[in-house]
Amino acid sequence: MHLPLLLPTDAERVRSILAAAHSMTVVTDGQRTEIRHLDGTDPLGRLHLHPAGPGARAEHRPEIRMEFTDIAPTPVRDRVRARVTLVGRLLTPYAELADEGSDATCVEFGRAVLETADGVRSYVGLDELDAACPDPLAPYEAGMLTHLLDDHAELVTLLLRLVPPQPAAHPGAGSAVLRALPLAMDRYGITLRLEERRGHRDVRIPFPSPLDDVEQSGAQIQALFSAARRRSHRNTLPA
Repeated sequence: MHLPLLLPTDAERVRSILAAAHSMTVVTDGQRTEIRHLDGTDPLGRLHLHPAGPGARAEHRPEIRMEFTDIAPTPVRDRVRARVTLVGRLLTPYAELADEGSDATCVEFGRAVLETADGVRSYVGLDELDAACPDPLAPYEAGMLTHLLDDHAELVTLLLRLVPPQPAAHPGAGSAVLRALPLAMDRYGITLRLEERRGHRDVRIPFPSPLDDVEQSGAQIQALFSAARRRSHRNTLPA
């Protein structure tokens, strides 16, 4: 029996992208400004998002767009994994947002938009954002994936033993995998990008159980390696 594949919700993914962000693009009054001193600090800690009040006079509140790009830390093809855009209206001067010493900037929330690499666009409400938590691995994911690839590349290949065979009817079936790279990791599992001659595809390898804390990641990752070794051993046993 196959268990359902667990994935982060759209709101959780937005919160995780924000929690790991080191930069963002701010658009207001027609001007684009790059802010690069986030240093992995969740910008929602400095942004107070308020619901739109009834009868608010929008002309006195300039629109602001905050754009975040989620880029894979490993050298995969098509490294942009997702984009997040927060749209609202400023309730405090924009200069405070760019000021490293500023405690908080108040924004009247308009919408949050999540665009995935597959071209899917989702809209996330303020209540959903408030209720969601960033993935516990989000601030550490980049370092964990680059360490896995740079120091243990053979284990990435080992994980391929856990990838189900591709159905023959699938477009591109039979294409040889030229390279497998870790693309993403969250509390539910690891995603590998399999680069083939005619493109690429992503495969999800779930952890035995979801993580509640980053300190649980070592045991769960080792459990995947152990499962892959067992499967490799079974495949080499004589018939």
